[in-house]
Amino acid sequence: MASKEIIDRTVLALTARHVEAVVVKNGAEALEKIKSFIPQGASVMNGASVTLEQIGFVDYLKSGAHGWNNLHEGIVAEKDPAKQSALRKQAVLSDYYLGSVQALAETGEFIIASNTGSQLSHIVFTSPNLIFVVSTKKIVPTFAEAMKRLDDYIIPLEGKHMMEKYGVGTAANKIVVFKGENPKLGRSVRMILVEESLGF
Repeated sequence: MASKEIIDRTVLALTARHVEAVVVKNGAEALEKIKSFIPQGASVMNGASVTLEQIGFVDYLKSGAHGWNNLHEGIVAEKDPAKQSALRKQAVLSDYYLGSVQALAETGEFIIASNTGSQLSHIVFTSPNLIFVVSTKKIVPTFAEAMKRLDDYIIPLEGKHMMEKYGVGTAANKIVVFKGENPKLGRSVRMILVEESLGF
């Protein structure tokens, strides 16, 4: 886990890149932050994330107790392949997108890798509000070490996890390197840094 000094340095670097960073002690606090960030009636989409599962967000989203428009639920419920495909495309316009990152450098740069790329359009442009939940164990000194963490550590673990869960592996086919947010776009990009071991 990262030290307070490293976390403070990373928070400053994220802020300089127009990413609002919030530090919490554990997953329970992270979930409460998410609840405070998303208003009732907002449409919500999330990427597959062990971190979001571990903090209880996925179960909370499925519970329907939040007053949000759970777009993923609508996609799964639709059994017609053509209609389901259309819903997936519409979901990229969600008001809020939640996920995690594979690695975060102390410089404020972070990496999101994907096998299919389905979640990347939200992150790059289409969702006006992004919330990343990130364990401070994912912080590394440099961007080069962030890429190394992805290739040498994350992909093997994620591949094993996906094989056990779905019977298929994974690959870092598409990678977003997030170096900053253009403030002129008016988007809100938040990162909840959790001082607890979560995800890979």
